[in-house]
Amino acid sequence: MKTRLTELIGIKHPIIQAGMAWVSFAPLAAAVSNAGGLGILAAGAMSPEDLETNIRQVKALTDKPFGVNFLPDNPRLEELLDIIVGEKVNVASYGIGNPARIIGRTKPAGIINMPTMGSLRHAVKAEQDGADIVVVQGTEAGGHSSYVASSVLVPLVVDHVHIPVVAAGGFSDGRGLVAALAWGAVGVSMGTRFLLTRECPVAENIKDYYLTACEEDTVITGHNTGVRCRILRNKLAEAFLSLEEKKAPARTIMELGLGRFRRAFMEGDAEWGSMAAGQVIGRIRDIPTCQELIDRIMNEADATLASLRGRVSAVSSA
Repeated sequence: MKTRLTELIGIKHPIIQAGMAWVSFAPLAAAVSNAGGLGILAAGAMSPEDLETNIRQVKALTDKPFGVNFLPDNPRLEELLDIIVGEKVNVASYGIGNPARIIGRTKPAGIINMPTMGSLRHAVKAEQDGADIVVVQGTEAGGHSSYVASSVLVPLVVDHVHIPVVAAGGFSDGRGLVAALAWGAVGVSMGTRFLLTRECPVAENIKDYYLTACEEDTVITGHNTGVRCRILRNKLAEAFLSLEEKKAPARTIMELGLGRFRRAFMEGDAEWGSMAAGQVIGRIRDIPTCQELIDRIMNEADATLASLRGRVSAVSSA
């Protein structure tokens, strides 16, 4: 399936794996790229030295395009950019913060800029800043969350920008991919779905925890701090919500969150670790390889498109 996304980046399928801190390490990113999608290495918690090591690990595992996700407000941003440019990474992925420095450093090196945005005004600004692609993330998504549903936000952004739009938030299968394409997007980005794959290095008991969750088991924290985050409900999530209800200082809430993603994904703490998860978790009940997952998505997308053509033909001839 060819779209503006596949042609611009040089990948086979219009599927991107989201950059998830303490999740998107080299084995996962390389597996997604080898399967025809775009793997993303998450560098949010990495030093420049760690990033260089991990990029080279990805390159040892795949010769396909891949990206690096990082935070624009990282105090060592210039060093990270030196590594990304020097290693000729294909795609720069980022979210919050001013991207002007990033674009100024990476675009002249031929690196595709692909920020993630959760509102129309931020997506429009991303295009004005020089982004090549914008990932538009609806409120269904895990991690940092928008206020608007994907079904509204994606076509809204498509109508207001000229660069390719990738849909994120609520996607896990071929039907979702077809829906995103119908809204005008050129592909989908998935986090929660790729977290539950065999190549993902997350602790097995955490994967089991995810598999038992339903679509109503996520909550959004961070209302008082302005850093909204959709996570699975557990003791930590309840503590966050309690502090917010009591209108605790933002500093107190943010201090509680320090190191919690690592505690969940690396140490396997399902009660006091923070487990980012989208509402789509209620539709995920297996742990395939990345190749099996992407093949399944594309086969289902083809079948869905064929079914739609049949239904439209039946209606037209009635």
